[in-house]
Amino acid sequence: MSTPHNSAQKGDIAETVLMPGDPLRAKFAAETFLDSPRLVNSVRGMLAYTGMYKGKEVSVMASGMGMPSIGIYSYELFKFYNVQNIIRIGSAGAISDDLHIRDIVIASACATNSNFAAQYRLPGIPAAAADFGLLRKAYDTALKLGKNVHVGAVFSSDTFYDDADSLAEWRKMNVLAVEMESYSLYLTASRLGKKALCICTVSDCPFTGEECSAEEREKSFVDMIELALESTL
Repeated sequence: MSTPHNSAQKGDIAETVLMPGDPLRAKFAAETFLDSPRLVNSVRGMLAYTGMYKGKEVSVMASGMGMPSIGIYSYELFKFYNVQNIIRIGSAGAISDDLHIRDIVIASACATNSNFAAQYRLPGIPAAAADFGLLRKAYDTALKLGKNVHVGAVFSSDTFYDDADSLAEWRKMNVLAVEMESYSLYLTASRLGKKALCICTVSDCPFTGEECSAEEREKSFVDMIELALESTL
């Protein structure tokens, strides 16, 4: 079995996949946390690894940046590789004043400026929400591990460089953070009857100018990765 974007064979990918945007974060997570990780895909540089975490098989695969990219990879994983759960482990920019660098956000729901949902031809705008079972498990696991997390809505944007400077407008809706993938992941999971969750680490604060370096985003978000992995047990 393979797809135009994934050369993994049947059985190469676990039922639960952690999905960072950055291929190098996927590599770091797999080599740091998984026992005997093996590379199962490298098409277009979207590295995917499968290994064991505390006796459970888990895969880690990059999604690339933006909703079109994660829409492709998550669809193929759900549809063709029998993946049941995808947990996005991404970075986000703080919108709420309550968030600071390296804080963890669990996205219960997503707002968006994307037209991704138009493909479904619905008589309205569908809500994009996390699977409650995955969310509850992640939240309970965070409490058990003593990790402080923020749970709420995020804004999934189609634009990184936003000419309209719209983030300031989203603050009044009590949106926690901005990222670029979760809306399409949640809708893809809903459409295919699968489960998805987004856990993000705050990598920058647009309203204060604080930000992490590229290397820090790649290798230092270990609390988020540990939380996601522990939530799979």
